[in-house]
Amino acid sequence: MELGISTFVETTPDVNTGETLSHAQRLREVVEEIVLADQVGLDVYGVGEHHRPDFAASSPAVLMAAAAPLTNRIRLTSAVMILSSADPVRVFQDFATLDGISNGRAEIMVGRGSFVESFPLFGYDLKDYEALFDEKLDLLLKLRESEKVTWSGKHRPAIHNLGIYPRPEQNLLPVWIASAGSPESAVRAGTLGLPFALAIIGNVNPSDYATHVRLYKEAAAKAGHDVSQLPIASHSHGFIAKSNELALEKFFPSTHARTNVRAVEKGLPPYHRADYEAASSFDGALYVGDPVTVARKIIHLYQHVGITRFLLHVPHGSMPHTEVMEAIRLFGTEVAPLVRAEAARLKNV
Repeated sequence: MELGISTFVETTPDVNTGETLSHAQRLREVVEEIVLADQVGLDVYGVGEHHRPDFAASSPAVLMAAAAPLTNRIRLTSAVMILSSADPVRVFQDFATLDGISNGRAEIMVGRGSFVESFPLFGYDLKDYEALFDEKLDLLLKLRESEKVTWSGKHRPAIHNLGIYPRPEQNLLPVWIASAGSPESAVRAGTLGLPFALAIIGNVNPSDYATHVRLYKEAAAKAGHDVSQLPIASHSHGFIAKSNELALEKFFPSTHARTNVRAVEKGLPPYHRADYEAASSFDGALYVGDPVTVARKIIHLYQHVGITRFLLHVPHGSMPHTEVMEAIRLFGTEVAPLVRAEAARLKNV
């Protein structure tokens, strides 16, 4: 059971002070957060790609490369790269470079993107949303399989027996498929035999995602893959403090503000304290509380959904850096030992 942190490198206004950190300052803070996550024994840190003023993470591989020489064992992954609007050659080269700098600790997690600002930015039409992802994923997988590649498609110029460099330190650079809950994504990942990551966020019951895991495993088995060797991850917002009350109070203001920004953008109803309380309950998708509470929810997910990796997305919106660092410290030193011990026990039952 692997445990880690994910972030979009938020630079939204602080709900208490109104201050908005510069992109540069927030990027430096995230490097510190990655270093701490490594020091407290977490397994993975993920950075999601975005191209908006309220996020500073347009280049996840560059950001994680800054932290790579300062860390020893933590794996470094995108969470996610929006592959549909990216050049797979450049994505592979960036993460192969990160893999070399980190001595073989890089991973690529790709998705179609729930934020779509990158499509007009890089000159892509949203009507090609599905076709772009399928075609570019095909190319990315070919790039990692051999040094020289011949490939042709509709949305990118062909490649004729060209070498792609640098080559990664790992024999096969891990590529994950991430999904916000699409059954088609689960089947695609399983058919290809790729690791699968679920974004379990919003007004949902995490246990319901067992259906997606079942579809994923069935597709993998049908395609002839060894299901026992395929990792399954989940990603959810959350926060950890010494007590449940403190965690709930500290995490609410930024979560409330950030969720309502997205509600306006998507034309959804306003987000209220009652919604937050429901999502923070045992059956909700917010992992907020003291170490024991958060550990119990992760163990439940491990038991009833079948995940092998859990990513805690913190902060949601902008929170004081000291509070984020304390949440990471508690996750590594108090939550992780509880989860790992119970997961090991359950595996041997």
